[in-house]
Amino acid sequence: MDIRRAGSQASVKGPSDWFTSAVRIDPLFPVREPASAAGNTVTFEPGARTAWHTHPLGQVIIVISGVGRAQREGGPVEEIRPGDVVWFEPGEKHWHGAAPLTAMVHIAIQESLDGKAVDWLEQVSDADYSASST
Repeated sequence: MDIRRAGSQASVKGPSDWFTSAVRIDPLFPVREPASAAGNTVTFEPGARTAWHTHPLGQVIIVISGVGRAQREGGPVEEIRPGDVVWFEPGEKHWHGAAPLTAMVHIAIQESLDGKAVDWLEQVSDADYSASST
């Protein structure tokens, strides 16, 4: 058994290549062989979001506070709220982040395939981000 105590792992600023605006990543658990899953808590300030990206084995995000937005390529921008669980299919191009006026925090869980958990792509345009959400 291994207990990772709250506050025992350093927070990191979300890199500008992967995120727009202020994002903080707090590691929860790393990949541990033979398992391939890792998890992080991600805090998005209002208006902050990921770049478009894909995951080779998919991704689950669990919204724990605030109001957010998520979109898969070709689909509508969806509003996401605490308690919502979002599944992105393997290889599905998508983004997620906070609503324009409200911060959002989610837990992100994804598995690695051959040591890779994510493929980062282009930034989400302001027009795509501002599209009407449901």
